Amino acid sequence: MQTVVAIPTSQPGGLDAPLGAHFGHCDLYTLVTLKDGAIDSVAIIPNVPHQQGGCMAPVNYLAAKGAKALIAGGMGLRPLMGFNQVGIQVFFGGAVPSVGEAIAAFIQGQLPEFGQQHTCGGGQGH
Repeated sequence: MQTVVAIPTSQPGGLDAPLGAHFGHCDLYTLVTLKDGAIDSVAIIPNVPHQQGGCMAPVNYLAAKGAKALIAGGMGLRPLMGFNQVGIQVFFGGAVPSVGEAIAAFIQGQLPEFGQQHTCGGGQGH
């Protein structure tokens, strides 16, 4: 079974990079393809601006890239609902320091599903 996991990431991206603090305002995304519970491949893609499509722009972008899961430390309620609508399951990365550690926790089933209690007020210039 293959799953593509998207992780908002700070520069330079990849498994050793820190998680981006907020999914919509991250530098880029690291896409990790898991196959049979192990890392199969890693890709780094740029973020997209919010201007065209608002909060749904990055949601639709990641869906088009094949993401089926997302690990985030923060996001607003609107994008969380958007991810749910396009079939991307969101997990709370909390204080996990790196993409690699987040993926390891994801594989081991240690990340909680992202819920309303994890949401913030959204971008609002932050």
